[in-house]
Amino acid sequence: MADIIWSSVDTANKVIGILFMAFYAYQILFILVPIFIRKAKHSEKPLRRYGVLISARNEEIVIRNLIESLKAQTYSPEHIHIFVVADNCNDKTAEIARDAGAEVYERFNTERVGKGYAMEFLYDRIVEKYGDTYFDAYAIFDADNVVDPKFFEEMNKVFSDKYPVVTCYRNSKNYGDNWVSAGYALWFLRESQYLNRCRMRCHTTAAVSGTGFVFDSAIMRETGGWKFFLLTEDIEFTNYNVLKGRKIGYADDAVIYDEQPTKFSQSCHQRMRWARGYIQVMGKFGLKLVRGIFSKKCTSCFDMSCTILPALVLSILSVVINFIAGVTLAIMGENIVPLLISFAETVAGMYALMFVLGAITTVTEWKKIHCSVFKKILYVFTFPIFMISYVPVTMAALFAKNEWKPIVHTKSKSLDEITAGRNKAEVKLLEEKKDE
Repeated sequence: MADIIWSSVDTANKVIGILFMAFYAYQILFILVPIFIRKAKHSEKPLRRYGVLISARNEEIVIRNLIESLKAQTYSPEHIHIFVVADNCNDKTAEIARDAGAEVYERFNTERVGKGYAMEFLYDRIVEKYGDTYFDAYAIFDADNVVDPKFFEEMNKVFSDKYPVVTCYRNSKNYGDNWVSAGYALWFLRESQYLNRCRMRCHTTAAVSGTGFVFDSAIMRETGGWKFFLLTEDIEFTNYNVLKGRKIGYADDAVIYDEQPTKFSQSCHQRMRWARGYIQVMGKFGLKLVRGIFSKKCTSCFDMSCTILPALVLSILSVVINFIAGVTLAIMGENIVPLLISFAETVAGMYALMFVLGAITTVTEWKKIHCSVFKKILYVFTFPIFMISYVPVTMAALFAKNEWKPIVHTKSKSLDEITAGRNKAEVKLLEEKKDE
């Protein structure tokens, strides 16, 4: 009986490994794409009128830096209108946003909680005042973002190349805080340069990631407003447009900086919410995406399917199979050390793969990572640990009741402070030393 269990587990693990490679080998090959396919050139583009949508809940610490960075764009300021919804705030978010130059609407609704509902409220207010055709496109940011001065200039180039949705290069305000913030940041850098950039050059669709994207106002008219309310509304929005046959563009010279969690407990809660959101998206779009693989949208549908389905299912399946086998063998009095060794080898393989991906990204994005050399190298080694922790977090998400909760942001940094790799306290200390 034990031999049968051993044989079955070994076969299952091999099959799962083969399936992983079958689904994700193309992402490894993506690493080579920038070498062989050059970036497309953009001609001069007409100015478009952009409405900026920002949902903020108790963001008095960070909201001013975002608005000031939007006011400092090289793009025509007359073509950028900033809107903020102060969502269930009990601080000075609304007051500070108005003072910084945004048009602010305050929302108080504790029954429909979440970014999607706040965006719906904000868009409805904009339509009431400006109509639904005044703006050519909308841009969505999180309140903790800081935007590079050339953001809209670069996004407008790609948007004008007939991409109805365009996403950007997502960098971090606090890469060097600790291994948790660096884990997030390194993944988003890899997603920007070795997924979205490669998708763009292969003429398939990129994927919206959280924040810092623009989209044609016609999409809002089509949906009757912002109607994306799942826990991962960015993935929901992406798949909605992919299934409509739209290609999402990527502007690698349009850069935003956002703040990543630093506490592992907070990170686990956030990623559990994301895992639940992926399950929601899978339930809503999974079957349609699979069908799309056999249509003209085959490459985009296969790629988007891989972002929400195989890794989740295969990881859970692997853990369940090995756990059940281990418990069964232990009850039978069999030696489970070989099983533990096999499990350790699997984890080591995952670590090695993530280490290589993290190292490649760190080397190529070295100058864009704003922290010390020591931390850049150190966090290549901790990145795989952060990524492997997704497995138990995903397992927990299957059983936990996980609802949207705001992430508390505390990193008030200007663009100069971010790119200098220093916070305000450090800058002040340096100034004091100069005075001495």
